[in-house]
Amino acid sequence: MMGIPALAAAFFATALLYASVGFGGGSTYSALLALSGFDYRLLPVLALLCNIAVVAGSTVRFARARATPWKGALLLTGLAAPAALVGGLTPIGEGAFFTLLGGSLVLAGVALFVPQSVGEAEPHRLAKALPFAAVPLGFLSGLVGIGGGIFLAPLLHLSRWNNTRAIAATASVFILVNSVFGLAGQLIKNGPDRLSEAAAIGLPLMIAVVIGGQIGSFLALRMFTPQLIRWLTAALTSWVGLRLLFGL
Repeated sequence: MMGIPALAAAFFATALLYASVGFGGGSTYSALLALSGFDYRLLPVLALLCNIAVVAGSTVRFARARATPWKGALLLTGLAAPAALVGGLTPIGEGAFFTLLGGSLVLAGVALFVPQSVGEAEPHRLAKALPFAAVPLGFLSGLVGIGGGIFLAPLLHLSRWNNTRAIAATASVFILVNSVFGLAGQLIKNGPDRLSEAAAIGLPLMIAVVIGGQIGSFLALRMFTPQLIRWLTAALTSWVGLRLLFGL
């Protein structure tokens, strides 16, 4: 079990890595908290708060740079957000929660190996099915306290939906809005007192992810290649997920 200082360091590293590849890190925050023995009902609240702290800045930066394809991003996010609220409202037992969270992390680790290159090719026919994928991704986001962008982005790349920068911008919007709606559902389900409890415990963690996320956004890609960062993030994500699933 890690104490708050060790958790803050782990959250900092997670935010730095995830922000470097355009994600929030919510699933790994939840897993780290779970491995540290926190009440599982508190995990989605803390993880979603940290998610919001990491991706809010990147969402604003992409918007200012006019990199966000708003029509497509709002369509996918608008479909996913109500499902994220429903996911947050849905009761779930501790065993099912950890199984879903661990499985999500392992799948996310695999998803990070999907090639990012999109090029100028015409969109794949898979692109037409993306709105249908947004709903289950939104539900999963609210249920276990993730943003869902880590699953959405590989689908966007595979379908040649848009260029790499536009996909990263879309994932940021998707994560931010889903996190807000999922958090609302969690607080309605478990009571608003969870927010103050999470803030009391998690303030150092949220400070750590804000700093890590900023460094990840501005510096990490200058120090390492994007592919290396994706591999490191995939390794971290998969390792934590396997620990949750099999008690490694």
